[in-house]
Amino acid sequence: MSDHLQGINLLEDALRPPRGHATRHTMTTGSQSFTGRITLADLAATEALGARIATGLRVGDAVALKGDLGTGKTTLARAILRALAVAENIPSPTFTLVQTYETSRLVVRHYDLYRVEDPREIDELGLDEALEEGAALIEWPEHAGDLLPDDALQVALVATGAQSRRADIIGPAHWIAALMESDHAR
Repeated sequence: MSDHLQGINLLEDALRPPRGHATRHTMTTGSQSFTGRITLADLAATEALGARIATGLRVGDAVALKGDLGTGKTTLARAILRALAVAENIPSPTFTLVQTYETSRLVVRHYDLYRVEDPREIDELGLDEALEEGAALIEWPEHAGDLLPDDALQVALVATGAQSRRADIIGPAHWIAALMESDHAR
């Protein structure tokens, strides 16, 4: 089996959660990035995905959380922060626009750009500084225009049922190893 196909199979296995929680539909890789689709059957599956993302999160990373209202962007952000051992209340930053959390590994800023009307407002929210000091979770990233880093992990959530969601993921290749390691660490 070629190294490329073996890498795809390993990633598919790594992203396959426990039975009954979520199922993987497709996964492809390119030389610099990958795409994947995961069905999240319930809240536990969303939390498992959040834990995988948290494991790979490093200084300079941006995680763009896309989806319609009520698809679970804030739920996934909370799961990532909980996996980073944030014990305090994690409110949605809908009105504050940004919340900062200092974890034992790195500082994470959680942005909600829903109310941002002009991408130039992003400068005032300190996104560049957030990425220099730690990582950023960004809900409604489409409101940032072209100000998001090109290497952001893109997670688009789509409601597929009352409790189920689909996560379409696009990201740089370094996330492959991070997601695989987090699965093998279980």
